[in-house]
Amino acid sequence: MRLNSYDDFTPLKEVILGSADGYVARLPDLSFDMFISDNLTGARGYYPSITDWRPGEDRRRRNEPHRLAMKTRFLDELTADVEGLAGQLRDLGIRVHRPMALDPDLGELATPAWSAPVTPPLNLRDNTLILGDEIIETPPTLRARYFETQFLKPVFAEYFRAGARWTTMPRPMMTDASFDPENVSSAAPNIEVPDPPQSSPYDVGLEIMIDGANCLRLGRDLIVNISNANHALACDWLERHLRGRFRVHRMHKLTQSHIDSVVIPLRPGLLLVRSERVLDFLPEQLRTWDTVVSPTPELHDYPQYENGDPIPPSPYIDLNLLSVDEETVLVNDACKTLIRILEDRKFTVVPVRHRHRRLFGGGFHCFTLDTVRTGGAEDYLG
Repeated sequence: MRLNSYDDFTPLKEVILGSADGYVARLPDLSFDMFISDNLTGARGYYPSITDWRPGEDRRRRNEPHRLAMKTRFLDELTADVEGLAGQLRDLGIRVHRPMALDPDLGELATPAWSAPVTPPLNLRDNTLILGDEIIETPPTLRARYFETQFLKPVFAEYFRAGARWTTMPRPMMTDASFDPENVSSAAPNIEVPDPPQSSPYDVGLEIMIDGANCLRLGRDLIVNISNANHALACDWLERHLRGRFRVHRMHKLTQSHIDSVVIPLRPGLLLVRSERVLDFLPEQLRTWDTVVSPTPELHDYPQYENGDPIPPSPYIDLNLLSVDEETVLVNDACKTLIRILEDRKFTVVPVRHRHRRLFGGGFHCFTLDTVRTGGAEDYLG
């Protein structure tokens, strides 16, 4: 089929699903430190990096045999859960594309300014934005994911040959000077202050950086969450590039990064929201939509891990569901209360297992990139 994806709720026909094969660990660096806060709850945000963590007792202990054995088990279970999601999507009649396999011997990637290990292409929603018939590769916000979209090239090329547009936003140098420190200066008090930025001969100042998961797609409208100067520059680029085809709306500091575990359009006129406070940040036209308010997550909703394993994702990560159509949603099978609330609203809920979402980051929406839905450039905000 030809690329066609304008929203997150009309019938889903084709999707790209990420892969956890080759995942090593998730440990922060400076680019991770700039990507960590949740303005609504004070919880840490997400996603994974596998660069070195700061030295310390936990760092020294993380390769002890019993910890390595647990990590191996968790990684195997993550892979099994992602493959289970693939099977469920196929059972629903959806064509599932997959990224290229990550060579286990690939090692680090390097640019003139820095080096970092390579992460597998798991959370595909972050580094690509699909708008109608166009693939837009977004400028990464995490160094270890700089070349992640390269693993999607065979799939993108197939859509391009069928008529899709294919664009790459400007790639940042990503030196320490590239990052707006606003994410840290306005962060919740539980956020670690990153190591002092280091100067580089490749410094170019603040750069365009944003993830696709900062954006909410509604037909001909694109709502962009902006929390720093990097996002604002990216929104400038999107406005100029999309002028005449899409209306771009700026939303300021709903979170410091992704919004797909905060506000989720389930169908025209109905939003799933983390709390009623979310409405205060949305464009005025969306505030009139009906809402389903998420239940508050409980500690027992998630697996518990040894002290010293950083748990960056928000406890609301399970709102990161995937809509198959306006009546059917894929939800983590551990979320009994959320499932019941959605069923009370007449949704067909397909429960799918995803055990370690807070350890590794990401949910079903993060793992997927919907490339073909039946909806078009509708005016949902008119």
